[in-house]
Amino acid sequence: MQRTLLLSVPGTGRGRLAAMVVAIAGTVLLASAASAGDDARAERIERRGDRIEQRLDRKGDRIEERLDRRGDRIDRRLDRASERAASHGHTARAHRLDRRGDRIDRRLDRRGERIDRRLDRRGARIEHRHDRRAERVATD
Repeated sequence: MQRTLLLSVPGTGRGRLAAMVVAIAGTVLLASAASAGDDARAERIERRGDRIEQRLDRKGDRIEERLDRRGDRIDRRLDRASERAASHGHTARAHRLDRRGDRIDRRLDRRGERIDRRLDRRGARIEHRHDRRAERVATD
């Protein structure tokens, strides 16, 4: 109580000094709370970027694997048709079917790899953008 009285007594330097100390302490407290909130927000933004990148990586891998399996299935089917044609003496047809199956398999493999690379690049761009945003939030 005595301290309160001293702070409110006009003409003493203590009142103004104490008021400034309280104001500065409040400002520091608010700034540190805001900084902690910004750090938490920056971490959430970074984690979100990581999750998006990982999800796109998994999606690209699944698409690539699915196209690989599809190409292998088509290649096996055409290889069996090629073997049947060869067993009946149709060697030119057998070679053509064999080449066709290999070409389709390679084309689907390349397509899967291209899609996977595109999704990887997209995920990396998104993560980079989220990292920059998190840095801006942390420095503000």
